[in-house]
Amino acid sequence: MLTPRPGLAPDTAENETHALVKPTGFREYDARWILETEINLVGLQALGLGLATYIHEIGVRPRIVAGHDFRSYSESVKQALTQGLLQGGMEVLDIGLALSPMAYFAQFALDAPCVAMVTASHNENGWTGVKMGAAPPLTFGPEEMQRLKTIVLNGEGVARPGGRLERIEDFRARYLEEVTAGVKLTRPLKVVAACGNGTAGAFAPEALRRMGAEVIEMDCELDWTFPRYNPNPEDQAMLAEMSRRVMETRADLAVGFDGDGDRCGVVDDTGQEIFADKIGLMLARDLSALHENATFVVDVKSTGLYKTDPVLAENGATTVYWKTGHSHIKRKIAKLKALAGFEKSGHVFLNAPIGRGYDDGIVAAGAVLSMLERNPGKRLSQLKAALPDAFTSLTMSPHCDDEAKYAVVEAVQKEYVDLHARGGEILGRKITEVITVNGARVRLEDGSWVLVRASSNKPELVVVVESMRSPDDMRDLFHKDVKPRLARHDNVGAWNQEI
Repeated sequence: MLTPRPGLAPDTAENETHALVKPTGFREYDARWILETEINLVGLQALGLGLATYIHEIGVRPRIVAGHDFRSYSESVKQALTQGLLQGGMEVLDIGLALSPMAYFAQFALDAPCVAMVTASHNENGWTGVKMGAAPPLTFGPEEMQRLKTIVLNGEGVARPGGRLERIEDFRARYLEEVTAGVKLTRPLKVVAACGNGTAGAFAPEALRRMGAEVIEMDCELDWTFPRYNPNPEDQAMLAEMSRRVMETRADLAVGFDGDGDRCGVVDDTGQEIFADKIGLMLARDLSALHENATFVVDVKSTGLYKTDPVLAENGATTVYWKTGHSHIKRKIAKLKALAGFEKSGHVFLNAPIGRGYDDGIVAAGAVLSMLERNPGKRLSQLKAALPDAFTSLTMSPHCDDEAKYAVVEAVQKEYVDLHARGGEILGRKITEVITVNGARVRLEDGSWVLVRASSNKPELVVVVESMRSPDDMRDLFHKDVKPRLARHDNVGAWNQEI
């Protein structure tokens, strides 16, 4: 049995024979560690054995897709994980270098119910991790991750016969055919493809060219040191370079991809970033015109315009706000049979008949290009300008210890729920709704809202404020309601930024 031991040091004989797995690496919907200091290769074997044990435990066919991102050690991490999977009796289909959505697609294309994608997404070099699932298009959520954590840390992995490894050759070609089949541009569009030297550089430029775009490559050479900035379409350094390149080349837009290609960021023809929730609203407008009475799922950090937008109302669309996190949104989309889902971090989920229900940055970019194709003569900035005004803060994250943050959020949530029940107001506006699926999202009668929730993976709270009136009103909602409310809790510490 591989039972992890704490405190193993790299460059020792023990590190070669005993498993190191730091418990905090098991997150709500994936796993991430710093290689060698938080998990070693033997620990990754223990993870593979634990995953195989869990898959047998839930009665799913033991056939799994394995892929890896482009880092100096990702192939070795995958091989160690695969050893554990084989020991646990899994049939492993190795698709080689991949994006996370390519691995998800492989579940469908190769008739494999399970996936283990080795990636740390946009995290700095040195990090590794695994995204896992056993029911396509879904990935593990908190319950599955907690059970897997218990199996691994307690050494409950069970060795079984039947392990088998198969290398799937040139699966990249099948993936590129999949993501480009539905997009054929007839209008000339010049597109900056920004990959931040991450894995998407091996896939996105060619995919966009197949769609019919003129592609200007930006940082598409694979380099795991990430010499300019991490591949993260929420990162201001990456967005600033995308904006600069759009203006320099007079491109129609820039699309930026994160390290494992499941997120997409967009900069318009004027060099302005369009936040992912606003891109989602633009796509929802476009798609709801083609699919009447469509349902959309968005995370609680997203703009309130989905609820008040006249175009969505005219098309009979319904929007459901749900928990932040790609695993949570995927599950809700599947349950509701929603047409699409949008997360403010840049995850876009397109369901049948457009996509397969999982998040794919290249498919999201294709959806933006298709939207432009269906609006001849209009530039992306014009489609954005057609949206109603909303003044949204950046995400603010005051420090709050992991041991305290959920209790603080629960207390604040109760305050807002009780205020709503009493017919209370915030800055002279009645509360019309308090969504409590993920903290407290408090909606006011004019559509403005505030959000307080706990971060899924950091000792922080997450605070977002949006006003339908003005930037000054947005600041007032923060300074006159949210900040003083949180200040009453001793466990809330310094803010990373304010408005």
